[in-house]
Amino acid sequence: MASIDESQKAADNLISFVIGPDFSLAFQANSYAVSVLGILAVAVILIPFLFRKGIWGKAKSLEVDKVQLGIGKGRITLHPNETDKQIAYAIWVELSTRKIGLPIEPEHDVIEEIYNSWYAFFGIVRNLIKDIPVSKLEREDTKKIIELSISVLNIGLRPHLTKWQAKFRRWYKKECANDTDSSPQEIQQRFKEYDALVSDMLKINKNLMEFREKMEEVIS
Repeated sequence: MASIDESQKAADNLISFVIGPDFSLAFQANSYAVSVLGILAVAVILIPFLFRKGIWGKAKSLEVDKVQLGIGKGRITLHPNETDKQIAYAIWVELSTRKIGLPIEPEHDVIEEIYNSWYAFFGIVRNLIKDIPVSKLEREDTKKIIELSISVLNIGLRPHLTKWQAKFRRWYKKECANDTDSSPQEIQQRFKEYDALVSDMLKINKNLMEFREKMEEVIS
């Protein structure tokens, strides 16, 4: 068994700096120091990883209400990782820069332009989802975000476009050709089902703004 003096000597010489004959400075560490430094290095790498994975600490959790998005009943719980955040960010940017995730003002906005924006968004999100590597779909929460996005398109957005878009565009084109003096806003208000169309559009708009907020929560 090592004596107290020997243990103290080993502890005192964990790390030392030695000046050589040519005045060069050398760093020396004994086996005790190497072991301590090795443990610290592993801890620095491992501890953040454990927190990100939720092994230590609580992993970020996000609950999405399907009713709020107009895509059904029930709730979806997400634990987003970096891939999920990248997907959510791309969708959030589109929702935040187009007249789809922003409030619609019927008195000022032109319905045809709103439909153009909705149509473009539909194609962009569809292409975004198609470009996600298949390997990323092995993770359950990534699949949930993709399925959520598809549901917003097919259940939340498509029914309105199917019911109203072609009908309105055909009528609006004829009216604009016959009336070159009125503003687009004045012309669109003469559509015989204007109130019903706008009411449904505002409902969809509200759901899409909720979707934008959820995507923002994923990336925050």
